[in-house]
Amino acid sequence: MDIRISKHGESTVLCDTAIIPFTEGIEISEGLLYLDSDVEAMISYLVKDKIFTGKKEQIESFRLAREENPRNIILVGLGDDQCIDQETVKLAISSAIRKAKQLKSKVVEIHQIFNSCSTSSKEMVSLVAKYTILSDYDFGDYKTPKEDSVDILEVNILVGPDEDMSILEKALDEGVMEGQSICVARTLVNEPANIMTPTMLAEEAKKYGKEYGFDVKVMDEADIKALDMQAFLSVGKGSAEPMKLITMKYHGNPNDPEIYGLIGKGLTYDSGGYSIKPTDGMHTMKSDMGGAAAVIGAMIMVASQKLKINVTAVVASCENMISGHAYKPGDIIGSMAGKYIEITNTDAEGRLTLADALTYAVKEEKATKLIDIATLTGAAIVALGEKVIATLSSDDDMFAQFDAASKLASEKIWRLPLEKEYKKMLKSEVADLKNSPGRPAGTITASLFLEEFTSGLPWVHLDIAGPSWTDKASSLCPYGGTGAGVSLLYHFFKKSSY
Repeated sequence: MDIRISKHGESTVLCDTAIIPFTEGIEISEGLLYLDSDVEAMISYLVKDKIFTGKKEQIESFRLAREENPRNIILVGLGDDQCIDQETVKLAISSAIRKAKQLKSKVVEIHQIFNSCSTSSKEMVSLVAKYTILSDYDFGDYKTPKEDSVDILEVNILVGPDEDMSILEKALDEGVMEGQSICVARTLVNEPANIMTPTMLAEEAKKYGKEYGFDVKVMDEADIKALDMQAFLSVGKGSAEPMKLITMKYHGNPNDPEIYGLIGKGLTYDSGGYSIKPTDGMHTMKSDMGGAAAVIGAMIMVASQKLKINVTAVVASCENMISGHAYKPGDIIGSMAGKYIEITNTDAEGRLTLADALTYAVKEEKATKLIDIATLTGAAIVALGEKVIATLSSDDDMFAQFDAASKLASEKIWRLPLEKEYKKMLKSEVADLKNSPGRPAGTITASLFLEEFTSGLPWVHLDIAGPSWTDKASSLCPYGGTGAGVSLLYHFFKKSSY
């Protein structure tokens, strides 16, 4: 899909479908001067008869019986012009693009969102581009194409005659790139586990590193053993698929000693090991590398936008399987940090791979601040559902930056406490700590476990177990991976690079 911007009256694109956003209460005489007479007449009728009012999330379409374009008109409501935020634009554009696809549109114009809106034109263009890309996404690699299927080939965003096009072009590029990076993460998650193995994940990281300008290094089992990453090795040794340690480096500010260590959980399949999951719980476990997918998407954004910041990403990628070589409940394993861990649940494996990855980021990559993102606990879904990222942090300033970034990214987060009283739940009779103390406060105890491997550095943990996957298709995202975390991480790094 090719997305561009043009000024009203200067567009040379012959579109078959026009998307026209409306706020409530707009005067017909003032708001429709740029439309041709046929379109204006039909909209006037719909508005005067209150069939279409511009109410938030309202959508109405009609087709004109004429030869010239546009013939398909989609009206989409934005609600109160002083209450238009990213959520409003997201819902409006995603619904309209999905409608355009239903109408088999090939070339679409998205008309100006009126100047009375409180959101700036720069922000609006970026948002429209981002959500156009996301709404058009479809993972259909393993479906036979329908004979009558039609793809949207071009989208033209129309803006006012007095806009500075050089500023808006940059905003357009950022919005398109953000949408595409989220789609990369979605596809990495959506690929089946027999395709998206640790080896394939590493190859994908190398491909995107080469394309967008960040360095990628991939280490195999011999290297991992040499680093004494015993926790990571224990999780991966039950699988026939080779484990991979993937590092991605972007140094956009060499004079700054600050290095962010960004760690993503990379379990390309999780059976639960000997603490085996039920069949229904295993079906979507290809998505247990949603954290790694978010990290790759975020690195694409950071590098493509040339942020003045230093980020080193680490993904310890493997499968958690059952075999004669697999680790077992009751085992005591080591870790790169030198701490011994009693295994009480082999399905609490993600925190083991993250523990060694965190240690690696500090010891080998000299990270000064740490962020990890993972589909870590079912408890996070029980607590916060599928729309909110559970967030825990040892540093109030870092959390505050993430809280601000979440609003820019339109990804909701909620801070849970690192309740120190619960640390005693991790105590083991036979080792330094146990990997899983049980169900109570599961997201908090998992985070307290991870904190043991952060070397006391400022650290934020993002549990995306809920938001990373959807079983219910919507206008914004089909069934499958959502790309959760990509925008959140990008806007955090963007704010941190100022």
